[in-house]
Amino acid sequence: MNLTISCVTVKDGVKKAHIRFEEGNCFAEGTIPDCIISKQSGFSDEEVIQLEDYLRANLTDLKRQAARIDPIANMLGLER
Repeated sequence: MNLTISCVTVKDGVKKAHIRFEEGNCFAEGTIPDCIISKQSGFSDEEVIQLEDYLRANLTDLKRQAARIDPIANMLGLER
């Protein structure tokens, strides 16, 4: 399974990062720190619950990873 994390964004004073899980033809998208999958295709309800549990269990590390992403370097395909 592939996991993609966005950089941190701020909207209405609330910091969030977007998360995307992909496996084969299945995908699930959500945000942290709320740890909710908001869009998905191909995963069962139980699998979506497991993905949300994963987000909650790894929230500190995921937030740290998102905070390290430089949006300009990422957009240009440069590594930091």
